[in-house]
Parts: sequence; C-alpha cells; structure tokens
Amino acid sequence: MGFRSTYKCIVLQVLLLLVSCCSVHGQIVSGEVCDNALDDDNDGLIDLNDPDCACTVFEPKSLIPNPSFEEMSCCPQGRSQLQCAETWIQASAATTDYLHTCQWTGWPNLPPPMPFPDGDAVVGFRNGRFSMEESNANWKEYVGACLTEPLLAGNTYRFEFYLGFTNRENSPPIDVAFFGSENCDNLPFGNGDGLHGCPLNGPGWVQLDEIFALGENNWTKQKFEVTPVNDIYAIAIGPDCRQLTQGPNPYYFLDNLVLADIREFEFVIQPDSNLCADDFALRLPASNSLNYQWYRDGIALPNETNATLTNVEDGKYQVVITSSQGCRQTRPYLHNQPEFTDEKLIPLCPDAIVSFQGDPIEVPGIYKDTLRTAAGCDSIVVAEIYEASNVTSEQTLRIFPGETLTIGDQSFSEPVQTQVTIPSAAGCDSSILVDLQYYQVFIPSGFSPNQDGINDVFQIQGNRQLVSINQLSIFDRWGSLVHEQTFSDGGELLWDGIVGGKVAAPGPYIYIVEVTMDDGEERQLSGTVDLIR
Repeated sequence: MGFRSTYKCIVLQVLLLLVSCCSVHGQIVSGEVCDNALDDDNDGLIDLNDPDCACTVFEPKSLIPNPSFEEMSCCPQGRSQLQCAETWIQASAATTDYLHTCQWTGWPNLPPPMPFPDGDAVVGFRNGRFSMEESNANWKEYVGACLTEPLLAGNTYRFEFYLGFTNRENSPPIDVAFFGSENCDNLPFGNGDGLHGCPLNGPGWVQLDEIFALGENNWTKQKFEVTPVNDIYAIAIGPDCRQLTQGPNPYYFLDNLVLADIREFEFVIQPDSNLCADDFALRLPASNSLNYQWYRDGIALPNETNATLTNVEDGKYQVVITSSQGCRQTRPYLHNQPEFTDEKLIPLCPDAIVSFQGDPIEVPGIYKDTLRTAAGCDSIVVAEIYEASNVTSEQTLRIFPGETLTIGDQSFSEPVQTQVTIPSAAGCDSSILVDLQYYQVFIPSGFSPNQDGINDVFQIQGNRQLVSINQLSIFDRWGSLVHEQTFSDGGELLWDGIVGGKVAAPGPYIYIVEVTMDDGEERQLSGTVDLIR
C-alpha cells in the first residue's frame, strides 16, 4: 500500500473515531444524538436516559441533610418509622410515616401519588386526627432536621419541596408552615406529648413562612423564601397551627426538601404562574450567550430551545444548557396537572327526567362532565344515574282522640282508611295505604271502692299498644293532689279511693296519667272519674 493510500486510511479512521466519541449536545455522542428524541445507537435508551448524554447537573447544595429521605438505616415495615431515614428527626410525638418502595408504601386507603418526585422514599404526615376513636384536631405531625450549616440572619434562602396529595376527601387544601429554631436541642419538641400541636405551642421556635396549597392524587412543587432575623440551626415542616374541625383525616406527603441560599437556585426550573392557568409555563433565566434544550422524561422536545416552555404536559422536565464552556443540565422538575373528581349518585324515577350539568337525562348510566375550578384546574363530575322505583307500602297507625296525624301534605284527626302519595327518599312517588285507628286504652269513668270485688279501683288498662304507665296523679275538685304514683315506685299504678288512710268522699276527681305507647311517644291523658258509694 502506498503512502497516499495509507494516509487516507488513517484520516478516515480518525474521522470515524471523532464521529463515535464526541460529547457535545447537538452532535453524535458514541453513536447517540442527544437532542433528537431518537435511539440512534439502538441500545434502548434515548437522549438523557442514555448515560452517553450525561452533563453536569445544576444542583443547589441543600442545608438539610438527606433531603429526599433516600439514605436509610432500615426498610420501613409499617407506619411511624421515620427513624429509618438517616439524619431526619421525628420532630413531634405525633408521628409521621416513612414510605419506601423497598417495603411499606403507605396506608391502603391513603395511596401516595406515583412516581415519587425524587427516588424511592417520601414521608407522610397528618393535620389532625378525626373520625377515629379519639379524635383530636391538635394531632399534628412534623418532620425536623438539624442543618449542616445555619441560616444566617439577614441572608435570603429558598426552601423548595414537593407536597403530595392523596384522594380529595383525605387531602383537602392545606396551609403548610415552615418553622425554625436557634438551637438544634429543641428537636424534638413537645416533651413526648402527641397532642402538643405545632412547634409554637412550646418555647424556642418561630414560624418562618406559610403557604396555601391544594391538589388531588398528585405532587405539587412548593417554595418558601425567608430572611431570618436570627441564625437558624434547626427546622421543622408540617401543618400550620390552626386547628381544623372537619371530618376526614387530612393526610399529605413530602419529598425532595432542598434548602439553600437563593442564589443557588438561579438555574432551577420554576413555574411562572398557577399550574392550572391557561398560560402556565416553565422557565429558566434567559441569556443570549446560552443555548437551551428542553426534555420531558429524558427525551428531547424538538424545537423547544428557549428559556421558557409553554406547552407543558405531565412529566419530569429538564433543560440542557450549553455554552462555549460545555453543557450542564438542570435537576428534574416534576409536573402533575391536578384533576379533581366529584362523584354523584342520582336516582331516576319511572317516566321521569333528571338534569345533569344542565342536560336532561332519561336513561340510567354513568355520565361525566369536565369543568374548570376557580384556579383553572380540571374538575371532573361523575354521575351515576340509577333506576329508582316507586314505592307502595301499607301502614297501620294509631292516635288518641283529639290528636292529629300529618302524612305528607295531609292531616288526619280520626280513624280512616285512605291512600297517601308522598315523595320517597329517591324522589319518586311513594304510595302509602294508611289504616288509621284509635289507640285501645280503657280509662274507667267511675269506680266504687266498697270492697265487693267489683270495680273497686281506678286503673288504666290497654293491650300491647300500651307499653307502660309512667305516672298517675289524682286531684280533688279543688285541685288538691290526693294520690300520686310513678313507675319507679314499683307495683301497679291505681287508686283504691283511700286518701290519708280514709275512704275519700264520693264525687268527681281529676286524673292525669302519663303513658308510653308502642310508637315510643310519651303522652299525657287527663279527664274525670266519679268515685261512687
């Protein structure tokens, strides 16, 4: 082979080597082009998911050790095991829960949104405990940490974290609070009292900031910006100090708690508006000397090369920033659009029409409609419209003379057999065949206490409709009480005509008797009885 041929072969080999080994975004790297959303080297990995495309990560150094709870000394087997997460402190005696995909991933009825924002571990906390055997609004759960370096008075810091929501019933909107202490010895607080509540109920703590947040089965990125007036060596995070009065058991999750000087967040992806707003976007600081490439779930988004991304769907976002000095990539930003669901159960009566979201419905089934909340998020209304039936029943009812019974819009004051139509619980017509009768209670109009064994006592009698006689009082014609018995006295309630050990004078006497009937109602009956000699 001649010199010229040998030279061409060497040049060709060098070019092939450059093509296969260069590592600048926008060019081929070991056969993989890192910004075209294709698997160029056929290894099953695309763009940033391919280790060949790795760049140095812009990453604020968190002053909170183990910020994503990933470092652990044990795998949680159940609730209340924050001690498995290294360096974290169970700040309150009301215990938080440590969730890890290695074993325990939470309560069955309180599933965390998946995937977790950063790694395999998160923490769950309550804001009060309700509808349990011992409800208490002050059962508030907090996590705490001693900082690797103090927050210095007068400096501004940013605290970014992910807040997770489970189902809507158990994760209502919440005010999350950020607390600080000048002494790490103040962790834990509350002296072991599970009902101590927020840190401010004891000494040594100040509230640094508070935010309002809402979601449903999703993670939301939250942040505090604080400028402490004193050096802060320990922090705690959890619910605010306000006590709730609601019925569910409010429950939430925390992950990726990054606390650093605000200047370290310069190249961290930030939302620029409410995450449900129509103009929601993600952004980075813009610079003419930098090139930007956006990625979702590690795959390049073609033509998204500005500092701001406006077309945002659910997923993990990163940006690769290149300059004359090379490339760097941001930490992932997890975006979940919250979707609220409201479920309704609507009866459909025979030959009737119901309204769902303004539309007439006459066929049973599952119906859905999507609305927009005040914050601009989707709210899905799901209605199960089921076939209800008219109800027909028969009832035998009883009253005393002088009483009035009301059924629906009709009233009755004497025995009758009739049909009454009223709406049922489902809203359909309910037809009741009513047989209204008088109670069968016998109260004698007179008695003769002459010891002949016939009608010697005044006594109220009745069938099984008469459950009990509670009290019997007898008055003379001038209103003086001459005899009284109550159920608690024992024995039968009656009057034998004796007053003060002597036979009472003949004539009319007034009786008042309190009875309980089989409808459970207590009634007072009164009248006159003649004592006959």
